[in-house]
Amino acid sequence: MEAESEPYVRLATMRQLHQAVADLNTARSLADTLQSVADGIVAGLGYELGCVNLVRPDGDLVVAAFAGNSAAESLITGRVGSRESWERRLSMGEAWDELRFIPHTEGWVLLDDDVPQWHTEGPEPRFEDEWHPLDRLYAPMYASGGGLDLLGVISVDRPRNGRRPGAWGREALQMYASQAAIAISNARLRANMQRALVRLEREQQALRASEESFRQAFEYAPSGMAIAEMGGDQHGRLLRTNDALCRLLGRPASVLRRYSFADLVHPEDIGTLLRTSAEGGRAELRLGRRDGTYLWVSLRNSVVADTTDGPRFLLTHVEDIEERKRNELNLAHRASHDALTGLPNSAELRSRLGARLCERPHSVTSSAIEALDAAYGDVDSPAHGYRADGYEGEVAPGVGPYDHHVHIVAPDPERDDGTKGLAVLFCDLDGFKSINDRFGHHAGDAVLIEVARRLTTCVRDGDTVARLGGDEFVVLADGLGAADAADLAVRLRNAIIPPIRVDGRAVRVGASFGIGWAECGMTEEEVLHSADQRMYVEKRSRSKVHRRAG
Repeated sequence: MEAESEPYVRLATMRQLHQAVADLNTARSLADTLQSVADGIVAGLGYELGCVNLVRPDGDLVVAAFAGNSAAESLITGRVGSRESWERRLSMGEAWDELRFIPHTEGWVLLDDDVPQWHTEGPEPRFEDEWHPLDRLYAPMYASGGGLDLLGVISVDRPRNGRRPGAWGREALQMYASQAAIAISNARLRANMQRALVRLEREQQALRASEESFRQAFEYAPSGMAIAEMGGDQHGRLLRTNDALCRLLGRPASVLRRYSFADLVHPEDIGTLLRTSAEGGRAELRLGRRDGTYLWVSLRNSVVADTTDGPRFLLTHVEDIEERKRNELNLAHRASHDALTGLPNSAELRSRLGARLCERPHSVTSSAIEALDAAYGDVDSPAHGYRADGYEGEVAPGVGPYDHHVHIVAPDPERDDGTKGLAVLFCDLDGFKSINDRFGHHAGDAVLIEVARRLTTCVRDGDTVARLGGDEFVVLADGLGAADAADLAVRLRNAIIPPIRVDGRAVRVGASFGIGWAECGMTEEEVLHSADQRMYVEKRSRSKVHRRAG
């Protein structure tokens, strides 16, 4: 039961982590960003205490933000720990990739150093991986651009489940520390840019006098910067770009001056760009590189105003977020796909199936629906209390989000009336347990991987092959009639039967298929249960045939 719920736990963790990272990018100031980092540890990562220690210009680390305990926050916020003490801590304990864990058995030697800390009393651990009140876990944050330029350290305490974090929790904390470092660096950059813009807007004469200073800040900024024209026939055309943007897009400045961002954006993201407000707008989209590839970036716009003529130029900050987007996609894929076969897992299967189904209102019986269909046909009129996408008024109150939903119906297996439906083929492998028993789970895993590959190659683009768990697979194939589904089951069974080479030996498995049909008004569980029952009927009938043949 625990294994079946793991994808849901991972998906929930990924959603919480994604929300925590999104909150980092909405903070308006460096102080808000630091507090958002601390709050995200508590709200998104499952720890009761979170502390952000920021490197000061003199190298020591100050407690810049704290979350989870108001008494601890008032006691240690603003306190400073020496760089020497911090480097000692980060060189001790167990290295969990970039994380550093110092168990309570080693931490006693740190009780007298000058690093601010907060501990609560608690009982001794009752089992091996239980969290001890004196355990310490640190996540270093490094400045963007590579290298080991320490920006700060996140320290966490008291996981809510009472256990030391496993591989999934460690990876989430490390990824969060990486995104927090980017957010803090960007907050500093934005603060500098905002201060410059306020000064430039208020002092027009100072703007002209400090043009060279602005040019250097623009040209040598570590992130991409661009100035575009506002208004007129050339609105949006790039007037000036810095070296960082040219390197990011692989295009020289002379070439970029021929374009606007609308010319460079991915066709699917043009709407996002157009919806972005010019005044302080922000968008995440893809920009085209010279080699034809696209790169995920974050655009932030600011207006450089002229006090006499009004807004004249648009200053755009372009930040490379390709790694973050890739991490988000990887997290989403891992949460929704089976780790062994790479197929969609049980949670993703139910999600895809549920997206196609809608519930008929319980007050309307199937006979009533048929009567309405016969009486009104395709009439789409509120006067009849009936619409093509559902029932209204006294007949059936609201169908919710399925206002434009095309209802799924099941073909009649007894007669071929041309009806096409969403077939659900439930597959259970025959003889798989004996392979595990004779040759071990390694061989069984190899068989499951090969069966997954064979099933995938036998279906159409757009069909879904998912691993439900163990040696059970499910295929969703839309637009099939009853005969089509039966033919597909035969093809899939024939694809599985040939021998599978495992460690130099040939092994065989069979397969039993049950064909169910998805239909609006059914739940995902009802659809899968129907196909499962038909599979068992087939398995029993095949077993009887084999016994009679024997």
